[in-house]
Amino acid sequence: MADWSPSAYLRYTDERSRPFTELVARVPGTPATIVDLGCGPGHLTAVLRARWPEARVTGIDASPAMIERARAADPDTEYALADLSTDDHTADLVVSNAALQWVPEHRDLLPALADRAAQVFAFQVPGNHDAPSHVLLREVAAREPYADAVGPVERRATADPAEYVEILARPGWAVDAWETTYTHLLHGPDPVLRWISATGAQPTLQALEAKDPALRARFEEEFGAALREAYPERAYGTPLAFRRVFVVAARA
Repeated sequence: MADWSPSAYLRYTDERSRPFTELVARVPGTPATIVDLGCGPGHLTAVLRARWPEARVTGIDASPAMIERARAADPDTEYALADLSTDDHTADLVVSNAALQWVPEHRDLLPALADRAAQVFAFQVPGNHDAPSHVLLREVAAREPYADAVGPVERRATADPAEYVEILARPGWAVDAWETTYTHLLHGPDPVLRWISATGAQPTLQALEAKDPALRARFEEEFGAALREAYPERAYGTPLAFRRVFVVAARA
C-alpha cells in the first residue's frame, strides 16, 4: 500500500476528532507520559495537551507522510515512525484513535498493548464495516475490471464492546466499553466518497491508481454513483451514520 494522505484525512477534521475527544474525556487519572498509537498528522495532540498539559506525549505512526506532517505542525512533540504491532513504547497512558483496525488480528495484540500502559489503555475503532459505504466498496471492487487489480477487499471487522471487555477484563483491570453512532452532516459534491477515499477506500484506490489512473477514475465514478444512491443529499446536507466502539481499560 502507498502512503497515506494527511491533507485528505484532515478534510473532515471536526468529525474525525470528536470521537477522540470523547474517548479522552473518559480516561481517569493524570498521566505523566502518553503514547499515541496511530497519531496520524498530529492534529489530536492538542486534545491530549488540553486534558493533561504537563504530560510528555509521544506520537507513533507507520506512515512517513503522517509523521512528517506531525513533526512540521507540532515540533514540540516527539513523533516516531514505527509499526503499531511491534512498537515497544511504554507510558502511563497508551491511547489509540481509529488505527488498530488496520493492524492484522488486532484483537490478539490488545493484552500486550494494555500491558505497556502503567495506568490506562484506551482506544477507539470504527464499527461500520457493514455500513453501506463499506459494503458497496467491497461489491464494486469485486467487479471486473477492478477485481483483477485489487483482489478481494478485506472486511476489517472490529469487535463489539462486550468482546473487547472479554479480552481485556483480566485480574487487576477495570474495563469500560461502549459504542456511539454519529450522524455526520457532510456537504459538497460526493461527500461520502471524499470521506471514505481518505480512509477505508484508500488501499483500493491506490491499487487501482498503480494499475491504471484511468481505471481508478472509472471506479470512483461507479462507486460514487452507488454512494449517492445509498446516501442521498438532503437540503441540509448528506447524513452519514458512523458507528464507533470505545474502550478504556484502567489498572485497578
